Amino acid sequence: MENIEERTEFEDVISQDRTVVMFSADWCPDCRVIEPVLPEIEKENNDFAFYHADRDRLIDVCQEYDVFGIPSFIAFHRGIEIHRFVSKTKKTPDEVQQFLNETKIHLDQ
Repeated sequence: MENIEERTEFEDVISQDRTVVMFSADWCPDCRVIEPVLPEIEKENNDFAFYHADRDRLIDVCQEYDVFGIPSFIAFHRGIEIHRFVSKTKKTPDEVQQFLNETKIHLDQ
């Protein structure tokens, strides 16, 4: 998962096809719990490009997209938000996979 360092990078990334951005922070314990399984989830869902956005570095982006709980995932396609998995609770691998499956359905409509 590549890191997004600046807002301009974020804007470039979301303008691509089938992009998923995970918002997290170094201090977030729930983010640390899901991170070890993300490489396998990425591998199983290689039709998406996955990126990491640090909430503290991109606080203006988080405010704009109403990302207040982390970890949170937002799927974009050509600059348009397609689907989101945003909450203040810990995410399980199954929930992340369900989010990706739902995102694929939205994209195929």
